[in-house]
Amino acid sequence: MNTLAEAVVDLAAIAGNVRAITSVTGTDLMAVVKADGFGHGAVQVARAALRAGATWLGVTSAAEALTLRAAGVTAPTLSWLHRPTDDFGKLINAGVDVGVSTTTHLHSVVDAAHLLGIPAMVQLKADTGLSRNGAAGDDWPELVGWARKYEREGGIRVRGVWSHLIDADLPGTPELNRQVATFEEALRIARSAGLDPDLVHLANSAAALSAPRTRFDLCRIGIALYGVDPFGASGPGEFGLQAAMTLRTSVVNVKRVPAGTGVSYGPEHVTDAPTTLALLPLGYADGLPRVTGGRAAVWLGGRRCPIVGRIAMDQCVVDAGDLPVTIGDPVVVFGPGEGDQNPPTVVEWARWADTNPHEILTGIGPRVARDHLHERARIS
Repeated sequence: MNTLAEAVVDLAAIAGNVRAITSVTGTDLMAVVKADGFGHGAVQVARAALRAGATWLGVTSAAEALTLRAAGVTAPTLSWLHRPTDDFGKLINAGVDVGVSTTTHLHSVVDAAHLLGIPAMVQLKADTGLSRNGAAGDDWPELVGWARKYEREGGIRVRGVWSHLIDADLPGTPELNRQVATFEEALRIARSAGLDPDLVHLANSAAALSAPRTRFDLCRIGIALYGVDPFGASGPGEFGLQAAMTLRTSVVNVKRVPAGTGVSYGPEHVTDAPTTLALLPLGYADGLPRVTGGRAAVWLGGRRCPIVGRIAMDQCVVDAGDLPVTIGDPVVVFGPGEGDQNPPTVVEWARWADTNPHEILTGIGPRVARDHLHERARIS
């Protein structure tokens, strides 16, 4: 583990984001904690979100769901991406709902349920246009028909029907309206076949905050849970979301160099004046995208200082100009706030890397220590 760097996770910010989102949606909320809680720590985020009022948890894999259960997290949980050969018995035993998108998967889930003698809780996913997981076209009525048969036989209970949106971060697009209509038709087919799901859910973070028609019974909240505005605002945005993660480190070496000094591999950067170079013990193995060398900045000595030269696997170099930098000085790579008079945000890092904030957050590697604030406090 890279003990010279840490990602500080403010669980009070997670809780505040849950409350802020719920005040807008007026629905139950599923806290999506896949990918180790978007790099924040799935177990810690789950507990904070549940204490703040979230009623469901969402994960991608069986392993993620079972990790929550092993940590004593017993809240309703949906796991939605599996191979048909997976051991569904473990999920059924753990009381985890299984997302089902094909009849092949459904047959496997029912086989596992029969072996255990326990009905499986399943949530059927319709493909409404994303063309990833979910059943579309004639596959949907077939999946619904098999599900109803198995439900009558006692092998499963269809607890939910759901889907996923394509471009909800662009409110009011024709595609959004088309997907809602497609989803409503899929729901009609399911109910006409005799299914009576307790949960109907479609909205992700962006839709939950901007498209009331998508909210149904439950909203699945991913990136907004972690304080990132899904519409691209660098700071809290109109919904008052608070970034939960601050990535910080410290200077491990300092050099005063003359003009014409090459920096890092290549060199792709040569100093054009005398300056101070500060070495940081963070690189692309820790989550700093290599492509951001020469684009990104960090907060050092009360101002933004650019990263210069290529980012290496374990380290990068910052041009501190004439700042009186010394070894051990603190550095904030990204954190809450916005504007040039504050540390960069994860949204800015995403822009520098030509990606989304999700990739930056989930890319913070396991060598970076996590420090969870308010982990044992009751968050009100």
